[in-house]
Amino acid sequence: MATKHKELEAKIRALPDSTKLDLVDSILTQLDKPDPEIDRVWAEEARNRWKAYKSGKIGTVSYEQVMKKHSYR
Repeated sequence: MATKHKELEAKIRALPDSTKLDLVDSILTQLDKPDPEIDRVWAEEARNRWKAYKSGKIGTVSYEQVMKKHSYR
């Protein structure tokens, strides 16, 4: 198996960059499949956060605060 992997890797390295990008795009598209369970969990989380916000249990954070906190400058 390792030999096949190394052979494939060598073939990919020899490809033009544009072909490599097409290959990566194809692989990512195949891997990016919807998962109903993940969608259900996120929808439930969003509903819970909305309820907490509406009831005053949590507040909001401004865009500026978020960007300042996560700025890499």
